[in-house]
Amino acid sequence: MSTIAFLNIGMHGHINPTLPIVAELVRRGHTVTYHTSPAFRQEIEATGATVRLYPGGEQPLPDPPTPLGLLESLASTSLRLLPSVLGDLRQDRPDLIVHDSSCLWGAVAARELGVPAASSFTTFAFNRQVPSPTRGSWELLAAARSQPRAFLDYLQARGELHRRFDAHGLPLFDLLNIRQPLNLVYTSRAFQPAVETFEESYRFVGPSIGARPADPSFQADRLKDPVLYASLGTVFGADPQVLRTFATALAPLGGTVIVSTGQTDPDALGPLPAHVLPLRFVPQLEVLDRAALFITHGGMNSVNEALYAGVPLLVVPQGADQPMTARRVVELGAGLSIRTEDVTKGSVRALARRLLHEPGFRDAATALKTAQRDAGGYRGAADALEGYVRSAGRARPSVPADPGRRG
Repeated sequence: MSTIAFLNIGMHGHINPTLPIVAELVRRGHTVTYHTSPAFRQEIEATGATVRLYPGGEQPLPDPPTPLGLLESLASTSLRLLPSVLGDLRQDRPDLIVHDSSCLWGAVAARELGVPAASSFTTFAFNRQVPSPTRGSWELLAAARSQPRAFLDYLQARGELHRRFDAHGLPLFDLLNIRQPLNLVYTSRAFQPAVETFEESYRFVGPSIGARPADPSFQADRLKDPVLYASLGTVFGADPQVLRTFATALAPLGGTVIVSTGQTDPDALGPLPAHVLPLRFVPQLEVLDRAALFITHGGMNSVNEALYAGVPLLVVPQGADQPMTARRVVELGAGLSIRTEDVTKGSVRALARRLLHEPGFRDAATALKTAQRDAGGYRGAADALEGYVRSAGRARPSVPADPGRRG
């Protein structure tokens, strides 16, 4: 059996898809360590992995997560974390490092130690045809000109990273797209744009969805059809007025309307009809199994889970990669999209009526449901990682005990 180390950034959307894979690898007898922030310790330990905590507590990312802000944060975080991370890895002696496609310190650690690495893509895979948000672009250049201090800080951090560690071969700017000889992508080939332009190192394993603890406080048997569900996720603070607009727009159309408020106090939505339920947290997979419609911010995990259940979508992108995901949903006919500034009770209700009553949306979502479920999921991802370890030919790596420092 092998020892496999996972390194990730501290965001639910990046960690959650890896958890079923970790649990499966542990079930198969592998030793798994997981480097993470304290906030995720409990759910990672539940998989059977050994947690290695980053020093200094939580590792916050910029809010809002602009491309330039992300670059500077990822580079400076790498400098801060790498000494401790490398110390842990030298003790654990992994046969394989699996890092998020934006986890710069994971990629550097693998090069520093000479350990094979795989990359974990929680959004789409990126290339020339599907450019990532941090690609070299006129938008990034404009941001550098308007925020010269942040750009200079990034360049200084990258320079220091190259002086102190083995960071060769990593992209200068495109830090959301750090590729390896094996790249796991948590969506199906059917949902990935320009899938024919990606070579065999990309494994489109579909949504990585494992068993989740039941929520005894949520009484699914009391839901009345049609169940309509709205959520803007947990990363972006949702405007209570926007959430209330969803609730009042959907109220006449649904038997039960569920609005997940996340960081927003449900009471901030004001009085609502009895069949409209504003809840801070929702067992999303359980709700999607019953839902006839899902209003979402377009986070890749939420979209993948909706398509896994065959639910048509109304996407209201809030930022990051969400506009790209919204465009793909619309292209494939599985839903519609609307800008936040265009959200009104009338506009949302009109779009929701279309999604509920025009059969083409349900048909497209059902076709994608089949593709998502047939892609392999967390078991397929575990198979790919096991095959990669075998092909790398490393029963145990030869990790230097004291590599010294670069001058």
